[in-house]
Amino acid sequence: MSNPIKKLLGQTAVYGLSSIVGRLLNYLLVPLYTYVFADPSDYGVVSELYAWVAFLVVFLTFGMETAFFRFLQDREDKDTVFLNGFLTVIGLNAVFFLFLLTFNQNIASWMLFADHSEYIILLGAIVCIDAVTALPLAKLRAENKAFQFASIQFASIGVNVILNLFLMLVLFDKDRPEEGVIFILVANLIASLVKPALLYKSFLTVRFKFDFSLAKQMAVYALPLVIAGFAGIVNETIDRILLKQMLYDGSSPSSLHYAEAQVGIYSACYKLAMLVTILLQAYRYAAEPFFFSQMKNMDKNKMYARVMNVFVAAVCLVFLVVSLNIDIFKLFIRNQTYYAGLHIVPILLLANVFLGIYYNQSIWYKLSGQTKFGAYIALGGAFLTILINVSFIPEYGYIASAWATLIVYLFQMIASYLLGQKYYPIKYNLRKFVVYLGVALLFYSIANLMGLQNTVFRFLFHNGLVTIYILMVYKLEKSNLKIA
Repeated sequence: MSNPIKKLLGQTAVYGLSSIVGRLLNYLLVPLYTYVFADPSDYGVVSELYAWVAFLVVFLTFGMETAFFRFLQDREDKDTVFLNGFLTVIGLNAVFFLFLLTFNQNIASWMLFADHSEYIILLGAIVCIDAVTALPLAKLRAENKAFQFASIQFASIGVNVILNLFLMLVLFDKDRPEEGVIFILVANLIASLVKPALLYKSFLTVRFKFDFSLAKQMAVYALPLVIAGFAGIVNETIDRILLKQMLYDGSSPSSLHYAEAQVGIYSACYKLAMLVTILLQAYRYAAEPFFFSQMKNMDKNKMYARVMNVFVAAVCLVFLVVSLNIDIFKLFIRNQTYYAGLHIVPILLLANVFLGIYYNQSIWYKLSGQTKFGAYIALGGAFLTILINVSFIPEYGYIASAWATLIVYLFQMIASYLLGQKYYPIKYNLRKFVVYLGVALLFYSIANLMGLQNTVFRFLFHNGLVTIYILMVYKLEKSNLKIA
């Protein structure tokens, strides 16, 4: 029998293929956008709009993916669990989209897009389609149909990238940047429609038979997760929204351009820190159903601890690779105007390491059913995020946002660990955590203190440190990857 950790890594690789390759394909859009949008303010508009997408998807899926995985473990009728979650999401999105159609102009004015209410309608259509297809995709994950899941994600991502390349390189007029924003949203909308088209069987088999008792139980379970998810998105994306709103001075029309430019620079550099997030996304697709499937395993806590060791090593490795090769990764940004923000990349990389560890720990409150603690932690983080950004953006701009992200994710990681040890103790190997993170930070500091000017020597030295780190991790973790 194969080691469960190897099974998790194998599924992570498959899910990661769609997530990592998909994100890398979307990475192609960063040089594209920074090339066609010579003015960072135009890219800032796109970045802000997609910050809102993140908020809305969390709300409109209403935590039904995790609720679906949880209730599958206790119910014989698996189809009823899926159907209740699916119909809940469909109903919520129908109401939301009707609201959006009615008040799109008011919303556009509030977001400082008074002349472009079409942005709001297109954005709403995208998030509703993505939210409605989330449950059918979750069902594929529960059924271990990783390759089908990956193929659907690939198809959608591929359509998005191809349409972006065609619309932005062939049809886009650089003198009309607002046209480019519409092209990007239209491309995303068409790509999103690919998913329900390929999942049509899930829609055709829908029966309008609703179990209100089960739906209530799922909603009660999911509500704290929605709050936690919403607050989590506050931590991840509200900085882009606050940057624009707080740097904009209504008495100075030109300040809107400056504010959007700062959002554009910050967002472009943030993309370089998202390689940690790509790994995290791939891991989460596989880990959530895996962790729930281990609920009845007598040695489940030992398994969770061993998984954490490998995970921490992996995210710290990504931190090292990107931060020590920033001269290479910055080439994804095709306009040197954006390079003004490169110094925040290591800060954001480390922040995402803490976020990944927090997500890995969060399984304790999902398994124990005490999802309220996830909400408490996320709300505390959201409060800190808003407080730090509001207090320091006026003076420090996006540097304040980067440090706020780091501080908040560190807080959430520590809070989750302390609460978890009290309510659902898992004996993590803290010594390994300290070793992996400490060595990664040490190597990063050594590389910066050396300050090598020769490009070749710098590359060899920096990646020599990365190689040493990999060998260290392999020696410490190889027993976890052996066949049992």
